[in-house]
Formats: sequence, C-alpha cells, structure tokens
Amino acid sequence: MNEAVDALVIGAGPAGLMAAEMLAGAGRRVVVAEAMPTPARKFLMAGKSGLNLTKTEPAQDFARHFHCGAGAGLPPDPAGYFGAGDGAFGPAEVMAWARGLGVDLFVGSTGRVFPVGMKASPLLRAWLARLRGAGVELRNRWRWVGIDDGFCFQTPDGIRRLSPAVTVLALGGASWPRLGSDAGWVPMLRAAGVEINDFRPANMGFRVNWSAPMARHFGAAVKGVAIHAGGRVSRGEWVISATGIEGGGVYEVSAPIRDGAPAMVDLVPDQDEAALIRRFDRPRGSLSVGNWLRRVLGDPVRVALLLEWGRPLPETAAGWAARAKALPLRHDGPMDIARAISSAGGICWRAVTVDQELRTLPGVFVAGEMLDWEAPTGGYLLTGCLTQGRRAGLAAAARAGVAGSQRVP
Repeated sequence: MNEAVDALVIGAGPAGLMAAEMLAGAGRRVVVAEAMPTPARKFLMAGKSGLNLTKTEPAQDFARHFHCGAGAGLPPDPAGYFGAGDGAFGPAEVMAWARGLGVDLFVGSTGRVFPVGMKASPLLRAWLARLRGAGVELRNRWRWVGIDDGFCFQTPDGIRRLSPAVTVLALGGASWPRLGSDAGWVPMLRAAGVEINDFRPANMGFRVNWSAPMARHFGAAVKGVAIHAGGRVSRGEWVISATGIEGGGVYEVSAPIRDGAPAMVDLVPDQDEAALIRRFDRPRGSLSVGNWLRRVLGDPVRVALLLEWGRPLPETAAGWAARAKALPLRHDGPMDIARAISSAGGICWRAVTVDQELRTLPGVFVAGEMLDWEAPTGGYLLTGCLTQGRRAGLAAAARAGVAGSQRVP
C-alpha cells in the first residue's frame, strides 16, 4: 500500500534540507528520506577543517565560478541565482540565513565566510531543530530503490512506497560514496528517460609518479606559487603527497587540467622574469645544483619541484628563470572520483525546466550535485547547493499548491 504524503524530499544534504525548509515554509507537510543513518554526512565532513559557507563577491564575479558540463545545454543564468532580486540567494543571503540559525560568522582575508566556531555540526543541529519545529519528518535509513507505483524505498521495515504530491530529489553526485553520494539513482532516472552525463571527478588532486628524491617532501605544503591552467590562475596552497598533488590550490584549477589543458607552475609569481634572471645569474661556484637553487629560491620544496619537473635542466640564467616562471606541471591524470571533493556530470540542464523540474517526470524537481554543474571549493559549492535546493523547494511548493492532491509519478 502506498503512503500518501504532501511533499517528499529524497536526500538530507544541504540541497535537500533547504528544499524541505522552503516546502515547509509554504505550508506543505514534508517527509525527508535519507539513505544513511544520519543526515548531511558529507556536509559534516566538509566542516571538519572549517566550514566554508560562502565567499563575499559581487554577483557577477561569484557566478563566473560556476560551469555546466559540455553538451549539457544551457543552465539558468547563474547570476540570476546569486544576484539581486526576489529569486536571488547569493553570499549575502546565505550569511543572513546562517545568522538566522543563531550561527555567528566571520569573513576571512580572502573573502571566505566561516562560522566563528568553524565547525558544521552546530549549524546542522540548529537547522534540523528548526525543520522539526516546522513539522518536517526525517526518515533515516530510507534508501530510494525505484519508481514503481510510487517512490519505493528499502527501509529497516522492508519495502515502503510513498505517493507524494511533489518530490525534490537531492541525492548528490558521485564523490565520497561512503558518505552517501554514490550515484545509485542514475539507472532509475535513465530508465525514466532523463538524460544524464557520466560523472567525473571535480575538485580533485592529480596522480604523480614521483622520483625517489621526492619522498623526503611527502606531506610538505607548497606555498607562494601560482598554477596557470585553461585561463585560470590559482595562488592557493597545496600539498605534495606520496601519490600526487592535492589541496585547495590544485582544486581551484583542477577542471581545466582534468579536461586536458596544460598546467604551468610559476614558482616565483611576485617577481618578473628580468629580476629572476639577475638572481639566477649569481655564480654557482663549487655548490651542487640543489644547494645553489636553494640559495636562489630560498625554499627547498620549490627547488624539489623545479628539479623534478624542470628537466632537462637549463644551462643559462635566462633558461632557469624561464623554467621557474613556467614550470610544466607533469601528472598522470586525476585521482579517483571516490577521493574527489565533488563531481562533474549528472542530469543535463536541458532535461529540466528553469525551475529544475524534470521534463520527463512532471512534479519531480532536482537540486544540488545531481545536476551537471561544477564550481571550485571556497564556498562556491555549498552556496550553489543551497541556492538550487531553495529554488527547487519553492517551485515544488508552488506546483503542489496548484496540483492540490495530485500524486506523482
């Protein structure tokens, strides 16, 4: 027997919870079904090292960090999501929303916004309490397994079916599957005629088959350099690991590198090439190449990268300066999607309306990483998920108001 529900949200991450909040605020009785034992596991993992909620930037600058996949069709104008107007939900709105939950915030020197306590758990607890107060029912360990005379779930009590008036799907992409984003929904929606692009890792590191001398630098941070790739520049910090390179500075330019753009590392981005030539023109004397380079560059990690990726080694000061300013970043491809911060790919934008309603399943809306878009870390990903959850929730609430007791699918 089907259980009739007013509004169903599948997935209890940031996009799903925001959709539930919008539905409840519009007077809908909301059930949130979550496959994992507890909600928002990836959100909590992201907040372990400091929850970056958003980044303070003008709407047009903020929107430029969002990209849809090749062949995915044109998404709704990202600036319309984040800019001024009644439908906007950009950095200022995210900050106001978090403060409304009683969470104090601060803005870092780079414009990134964090809770004063840095952690995600206090915000999540306050959010869940507010949702419960609005009548939202969270059902954990409810895994969506199909569309068969309603939405079918594997639950601790066996197979259960729900027949909602409207539904918001917010099941995440394909990164960090152990936290719940395993893309298990793809076959079900493809069977329903939804066009879906294959998933690829995003905001990920790259594999590097290091030479033996690099082992002494495993775990070392690379600071004060710039990575250029595909017209983008990253000045962020990154890390040399036993298997490759990882960290925010790499993630920021990982999309063009993944897609085949050559990447160059500027080891001394704050000096022009002429000044660097003068530094490399110092006599080497009896010093080894490594010791001489350490005197010139002053950082053993940058020296190690220059010796690793700069071969054949230059013979002139001009050659050394040119190599240090444009050092080829040599890698063996992106790290596995299971280790990626996020994923690219997913439901094509042409498969949904401007309100993120599936064209082949009227009354079913989607939000978050299920859709084919990507953005760098640094507050963009989370703001994007919250914004899309809000948009889908409001649209679903409006449709439910028109449809009355209609049940889909």
